[in-house]
Amino acid sequence: MESKAHILVVDDEERIRRLLRMYLEKEGYRIDEAEDGESALQKALDYDYDLILLDLMLPGIDGIEVCSRLRQSKATPVIMLTAKGEEANRVQGFEAGTDDYVVKPFSPREVIFRVKAILRRASVTAYLSKDASSGNDIVFPHLVIEHDAHRVSADGQEVALTPKEYELLHYLAVSPDKVFSREDLLKDVWNYEFFGDLRTVDTHVKRLREKLNKVSPDAAAMITTVWGVGYKLEVPK
Repeated sequence: MESKAHILVVDDEERIRRLLRMYLEKEGYRIDEAEDGESALQKALDYDYDLILLDLMLPGIDGIEVCSRLRQSKATPVIMLTAKGEEANRVQGFEAGTDDYVVKPFSPREVIFRVKAILRRASVTAYLSKDASSGNDIVFPHLVIEHDAHRVSADGQEVALTPKEYELLHYLAVSPDKVFSREDLLKDVWNYEFFGDLRTVDTHVKRLREKLNKVSPDAAAMITTVWGVGYKLEVPK
């Protein structure tokens, strides 16, 4: 159950770890702590945490490197804690496999909300359980999504995506030609209704297009912007 979730809190500042532990334990979560990148990575690999709150700036290896190495073997959800809110840092974190980020100084209430939002999802594709056909492959011209294998190919060449990039692409592909607002995507893919940053969606769409474009410009062009509304996956006629 969500209230029994096991969470790793990683930050080199003891007061921040103590603050997060206090609020998270109040919600019924089990908490482990780490104060540097090496110990954080070791714990993350040794134990199956339900979520990791990971500071960007850490002694030794930083949060980006921890997340990148973790993603080589595990898909544990990661929320990055960072004092840097610039787009370059967000893109770098998302590229490493971060699910979301919270900028310091943060409201503990916001952190709790985001933690709950991620934990409500049984997996990175939990929303698809409502769709009886979700286990099937999705085949379009230029783009194939093998859902059981979490594999995406564009014009016959595999494209490496982070878990959240894959989830976003699959969500759009399940309803081709349907327009989703950024608010819709935050709600359904990130499960955020109040604290979500719309730029999170834009950044993921941008990275998704860039990765597809390196392999197949035709596949990348399928993800279209509907100005003033949102995004859709447009199937070539």
